[in-house]
Amino acid sequence: MKTVRLLLLASAIFIAEYSFAKPATPLVYEVNLNDRANDQFKVTLHVNGLTADNAIYQFAATAPGTYQIMDIGRYVRSFKAFDGKGRELKTKQIATNQWQFDQPQNVRTVQYSILETWDTPVNEHKPYNMCGTSIEKDHVLINGQGVFGFPSGMQSSPIKLKLDYPAEWSVGTALEKNAKGYFTTANYDRLVDSPILLGRLTKATTTVAGAQIDVYTYSKTDKIKSDQLLANMQSMLNAAGQFLKQLPVKRYTFLYHFEDQDWGAWEHSYSSEYVIREEEFSKKLADNMTSIAAHEFFHVVTPLNIHSEIIQQFNFVTPTPSEHLWLYEGVTEWASKAMQLRGQIMDVPAYFDELSQKIAYDKSVDTTYSLSKLGLTCYTDEGQRQYGNIYARGALVAGLLDIRLLELSNGKRGLREVINELATTYGPNQAFPEKEFFAIFTQKTYPEIADFFDRYIKAAEPLPFSAYYGKLGITYNPSIPTGQKVPSMGIGAGLVDNKIVLTTLGDSLRNAGLQEKDEWIAYNGQPVSLETMPAIQNELKKQAVGAVYSMTVKRNGQEITVKSTVAEKELIKKYVFQVDPQATPAQVQLREIWQRNL
Repeated sequence: MKTVRLLLLASAIFIAEYSFAKPATPLVYEVNLNDRANDQFKVTLHVNGLTADNAIYQFAATAPGTYQIMDIGRYVRSFKAFDGKGRELKTKQIATNQWQFDQPQNVRTVQYSILETWDTPVNEHKPYNMCGTSIEKDHVLINGQGVFGFPSGMQSSPIKLKLDYPAEWSVGTALEKNAKGYFTTANYDRLVDSPILLGRLTKATTTVAGAQIDVYTYSKTDKIKSDQLLANMQSMLNAAGQFLKQLPVKRYTFLYHFEDQDWGAWEHSYSSEYVIREEEFSKKLADNMTSIAAHEFFHVVTPLNIHSEIIQQFNFVTPTPSEHLWLYEGVTEWASKAMQLRGQIMDVPAYFDELSQKIAYDKSVDTTYSLSKLGLTCYTDEGQRQYGNIYARGALVAGLLDIRLLELSNGKRGLREVINELATTYGPNQAFPEKEFFAIFTQKTYPEIADFFDRYIKAAEPLPFSAYYGKLGITYNPSIPTGQKVPSMGIGAGLVDNKIVLTTLGDSLRNAGLQEKDEWIAYNGQPVSLETMPAIQNELKKQAVGAVYSMTVKRNGQEITVKSTVAEKELIKKYVFQVDPQATPAQVQLREIWQRNL
C-alpha cells in the first residue's frame, strides 16, 4: 500500500439530467453558517407548488463516485414543514433517508438541522471525510449530499442557494453566483457535484490552455498557502493540457483542507477537494499534492466526458453500480502518472517505482477478484474490501492496454488517443450504453482488444508484465535478492470499511496468535487510526533488530495483545522493472513512442 491515502481516492463526476418533471420555480435553500452551534447545519428550503408526487423529502443514500453507502438521513436532528402563514404541518420519517409531508400542496418552507459527518460517530458506513461535512470556528466544508435533500420528483429542479457566513470569510467553489448573491445550479446533481469550502482561506489563480484554474486553501496554522501549491502544480497542469490536447473545461477549482486528518481527495466535474494532514510546507509535500491532483484533474475526461447512462442518471435513493469503474478510476490513475512521465515531470525510475507499488498492492488483496466484479460490487462490504485495488490493478491494466494499442497501431495510437476520441464522440451530455462499452471500444480499435478485455478486466488472469513491457525493451522480475540484511516486523496493513486491518504477517506474529484480517487497533500502546498512521509508520521505520514491540488487534469483538521482536531478513527487491540495455531497435523505438506519446 503506497499510503493510506491511496485507498481513499474516490471519484465524483456527476453530469446527470435526471428525467423528472421540472416545476416552474426553483428550490431555494438557505444555510445559516453564522450559527455553527452544536456542529449542525441549519437549513431552510423555500418551495411552492408541491403536489402528491413531491410528498417525500429525500436525503442521499450515497453520492456519485464515493462507491459507499452514506445514509445521510442518519445525521438529521430536526425536520419541520410550514405553510405560507408559518403554521407547522405534519411530517413523518418513513425511512432512514425519507421524510413524508402530510399536506405537500400546503408546504412553503422546510426547516431542518443536520449534523456534520466528521465529528458525528456512527456504527457503520461512516462517509469518507473528503466526501463529508465539517463545521468549525474558522471554516466550514460542505459536500452537497451531506447537507441538502430534495422533494421526490424534483431532482432535476433548478436550485438557488444562499449561504450566510461571517463577512471576513472567503468562499471556494465551482458554483456560479448570481447578482443577488445566490449560488445557482441546474439541478440537485450539480449541487452535489460542487463542494464548497468557506472560511479563512488563501487563493491563487492561473490560466492553463484557456481554462481558469483557482486554488483555495484552508491551513489550520497557516503553514500552507495556495500560491505555493499552485506554483508546484503548474508543470503538471501544463502536462495535462498537452496530454489532452485541450482542456475540456473553462474553469476548474482546487479546494485544499489541511488540518489534523489525512484522508485523500474527491474529484468532481469542475473541482476537486482534498483533506490532508497539515505539516510544514516542503517540496516533498508539494510534489505529493501535485501527484494526487494529477489524478483528480484528469477526471475532467473520465467520467465527465466518457460515462455510461448509470452515471448520467444517478440514483441517490438506491445505489446502482457500473461495471466500468476500471475506466473511471483505473484509466484515470494510469493517465495521471503517464502524463507526468511524458511531460518529463516524473523520470522513468520513478514511474517504474509506481508500477512496483501498485503490483504489491494488487498482490495483497484477492487476486481472483476481477475489475468488472469490483465495479459491480463496489457498494457492498465485499466490494469495499477490494476497492483500493481499482487504483492499483485498474491502473496496471490500463498501462498494459496502452502498450497493446501502441503495438497494434505500430506506435500511432495508444490509450491516450482512444480516450480523447471517445471524449469527442460522447462528451458531458451523451452517455455510452453500459452493456455495450466493451464492444464499442473494440470496434473503435482492434479485434484483439476484445480478448484483452475478456482476460484482464472481465476475468482476473495474471497480468502479463514481462510479455507486454518486453515489447518496449523493459524487463520485469517478480523478485531480485540483494544480499542486504534489514530489520523486519513482517507487518502489512490495508483499509477495509474505514478500519485498518492486517494483510500480511511475519512468522513471529503469526505464531503469537495474530491472523490476517485482524483489525489493528494499537501499536506499543498507541491507538492505530487513519490519523495516527503516519506517525506510526515513521516509528516502524526506526525499529532496530531485536527491539521488542506490542501489537493489539480486535477480532470478533475481542481485543488481543501480543509481543514480538524485530527480526532480520534479506532485502529482496520485488516487482522490478528495468530498461533492457540489449533491447532491439524496434523495442527501443516503441519505448520512445510510449515514453513521449504526446
